[in-house]
Amino acid sequence: MQTPDETPDPPLADAPEEDDWLVAPRPRPSRSFEQVWGWGQQLTWVSGLVLAISAFTGWYVGSGQGPTTSVIGWHTGTLGKLVFFIGLAVLALVILREAGIELPATVPESLVVIALGALSTIFVLIRLIAIPDEFFGWHGRGIGIFISLFASLAVIAAGLLRAGEEL
Repeated sequence: MQTPDETPDPPLADAPEEDDWLVAPRPRPSRSFEQVWGWGQQLTWVSGLVLAISAFTGWYVGSGQGPTTSVIGWHTGTLGKLVFFIGLAVLALVILREAGIELPATVPESLVVIALGALSTIFVLIRLIAIPDEFFGWHGRGIGIFISLFASLAVIAAGLLRAGEEL
């Protein structure tokens, strides 16, 4: 009598693999976070540009018997002109950095941006609160002075973001 050959056990069906989302590797973006979102850098040049342009918008408006007139920030005196030049200084900082020229290590660029933003905010607030006597007939404030105030605060925020990026 012959012994029958042992038949191999039939292969067991593999259990379906469960996706373990806790262990699975996450897909990586093609660009790094710093390349995609340079919020501090972008906000700096945008707010500097808006600040410089806002000096040529209507800061005071008024109407009399004729048409409605406005006074642009440039014509409000020295403070209006300084707001424009502070906006240009912020833009110059961005352009110089893109050209490879940086400030000394003892003077952080974010601190300079914050200081310029604070200075322009003070200048705009002075013009917002105290209307010069020569423009006393213009009782209303135009949209331009609020754009200048917003841009000045955005310059401060940009400086704070840049300080966070430098850390």
